Amino acid sequence: MEFFDVMRARFSVRSYQNKPVDDDALRAILEAVNGAPSAFNAQAYEVVVVRDLAQKEQLAKACFNQTFAAQAPLMLVFFANPDRNREKIGETGAAVYSHEDATIACDYAHLAAAALGLGSCWIAAYGQKAVSELLGAPPSWCPVALLSIGHPAEAAKPRERRPLTDLVHDEQVRK
Repeated sequence: MEFFDVMRARFSVRSYQNKPVDDDALRAILEAVNGAPSAFNAQAYEVVVVRDLAQKEQLAKACFNQTFAAQAPLMLVFFANPDRNREKIGETGAAVYSHEDATIACDYAHLAAAALGLGSCWIAAYGQKAVSELLGAPPSWCPVALLSIGHPAEAAKPRERRPLTDLVHDEQVRK
């Protein structure tokens, strides 16, 4: 699939078929994640792959009861890991860039899933402490996003987007 077709095919999916994501597809998604740009190439993030139903149900609860997430056969949890870039860029940069790295990595997974004909949903509402505890993350790691992935149960409906004239500002912000 061509890149711009992938972008048009990507929608948030909240209803999944009871069909597993095969290992080759997961590997391709994780390879895309690994190729995501990162500050200083530090790759200051970690990804936890969750397939276990009980674990997904607990994560869905930690995501303020977004139960659709547990229906997906696969969830990826992206953590910022500032320990990976702290020596290179210092404390302040480590915190900021590790979050940005994890965010970009999640987006690459989102697009890779769409390229493979899979559906996914970026979940940004969750209890950080609950997610960290459920997955046994070290205290320095911070969850940044969860991504449910699976075969869509229904066709996605495009949502209206802001017009570029409202979104883009030439040279400076319009008042």
